[in-house]
Amino acid sequence: MTSATPLDDRGKRQRRDILRAFEAAGRGHIGGAFSAMEIVRVLYDDILSFDPSNPEWPDRDRFIFSKGHSCLALYIMLAEKGFFPAEELGRISEFGAMLGGHPEADKIPGVEASTGSLGHGLSIGVGCALAARIDKKPWRTFVLVGDGESNEGSVWEAALSAGKHGLTSLTVLVDYNRFLSYNPAHEVQELDPLADKWRAFGFGVSEVDGHDVQALRDVLGNLPVEPGKPSAIVCNTIKGKGLRATENNGDWHHKARVTPEEFKDLYAELEVLA
Repeated sequence: MTSATPLDDRGKRQRRDILRAFEAAGRGHIGGAFSAMEIVRVLYDDILSFDPSNPEWPDRDRFIFSKGHSCLALYIMLAEKGFFPAEELGRISEFGAMLGGHPEADKIPGVEASTGSLGHGLSIGVGCALAARIDKKPWRTFVLVGDGESNEGSVWEAALSAGKHGLTSLTVLVDYNRFLSYNPAHEVQELDPLADKWRAFGFGVSEVDGHDVQALRDVLGNLPVEPGKPSAIVCNTIKGKGLRATENNGDWHHKARVTPEEFKDLYAELEVLA
């Protein structure tokens, strides 16, 4: 299942901003950032409780961006919401800059965990959800994982623990673009039936078009999926969604050399005025 949902103007602008940040940095993971963009957008627009003026607000919802290599999508949203000045997006990976190729919790306001060493984020999220239960706190925990990351055994160890404890305040979102760093998922390690796997680990499960903003709002606005269980939302996405050159193209998983002419063509395809 993939998405035929067209991008709205906001989606195009956000991808333009990702391209600008990528161009300034000289490298980055475009494919995963584009596939995750609507998921991150809906979380910050409609679901998460947070305070940009007080990123350590104790009752904030926790969002663990486990697939940290795709952090350009996260950086765009954090800048939009006022966690740091948008000018920082033009300094990614500069010496001494706040923003790097992976998110760092001790440097970037709004980042809950340093991630990108894949397979760790869900374990952190389980700990957050258990802490909320023990301390009787109302905040919720959301964890975004990738499908390639889901080949890590640590993901499923954490899932077993979440299911055992019935962590209803925990939601896992899978950016299921079916394309790993170099080949389609089914050629590397087949994950299907992915939804059934999460059900077997004790989760309530929904599947959704990960680029359909309203569909994401509907699912995430009605959690948990099943009473007494943690939730897993399988978000069916397209790697590199939005540009012909990047969609389902492993060459754009991590890109370091793009010519000015190529950038011109990419911006033109988005059809968004600066």
